[in-house]
Amino acid sequence: MSANAIEPTRKDFLLAMAGAALLPHVAAAQAAPAKLLIVVAHPDDEYAFAATTYRLVRESGWIADQVIVTDGESGYRYAALAETYYGEPLMKDGEGRPLLASIRKEEVQRAGKILGIRHHYFLDQKDLGFDTDPSTAKTGNWDRDSIRSFLAGLLARERYDAIFTLLPTPETHGHHRAATVLALEAVSNLPAGERPLIFGVETRSKSDPPLTFAELQGHSLTRTVDLAPVVTFDRASSFGYRNALNYQIVVNWVIAEHKSQGLFQNDYSREEYEEFWLFAVSGKDSIERLPHLRSLLRTTTPVMAAR
Repeated sequence: MSANAIEPTRKDFLLAMAGAALLPHVAAAQAAPAKLLIVVAHPDDEYAFAATTYRLVRESGWIADQVIVTDGESGYRYAALAETYYGEPLMKDGEGRPLLASIRKEEVQRAGKILGIRHHYFLDQKDLGFDTDPSTAKTGNWDRDSIRSFLAGLLARERYDAIFTLLPTPETHGHHRAATVLALEAVSNLPAGERPLIFGVETRSKSDPPLTFAELQGHSLTRTVDLAPVVTFDRASSFGYRNALNYQIVVNWVIAEHKSQGLFQNDYSREEYEEFWLFAVSGKDSIERLPHLRSLLRTTTPVMAAR
């Protein structure tokens, strides 16, 4: 390299990878950026794919929207610190919960600004919460027909390239499972050639054993193309000046915006991996459509996949 040469920036590098992966379609890609839809149950669930979303939207030029099914008003148990911060009685089960719902909308919009979310769609289903085990959270009050109808219209109108949901394991919050199943139902009703890649995502610490997932019993639409994640994004992969930066910084920015969720603040830099299982309902050609996304999400730190 000559003395006058300018080294490419990280953004230049990522855009170059994207162009190489889609060389035959460069003109079309320039006219129509790829689109991502996030479908989650609560404000703050976007945490699970915060680093990936930032990479795709902020660095690779994607457009992202987010659907949030519930109003999040049951997230009041650890709001003691936030009561002082916001000056509102957020922990009172009757009086504070409507106030909390409004505050959580503001929090997720601030987090969305960090990630570059274009539109937030709040479906305002009442958040009934749970007692002691989040996996038992009920969704019988949800207007499922209305949710399906909304998702169907949004998918038909926007023609997303990918959808991120939370992996519907038996242990996860019942609302998470329900939101994912509703998104899968909406995708399954699209013509086979028009379906986006839809993923279930789980975060994992490097110290945790690898996870496998085939499907949620009783819900065939949750079947995945592989027991192992098809994409893993390493939040802790370093870059920048003296390799001092990583995407945990972005994730921590997002966590910090959800101040009403006090216990959540303890999750700073806790989990390094965002792991993506591809649902089979994405279509028979879904594996062939993966390489471009994989190229955009490539990190320098090798990750051992579950097999």
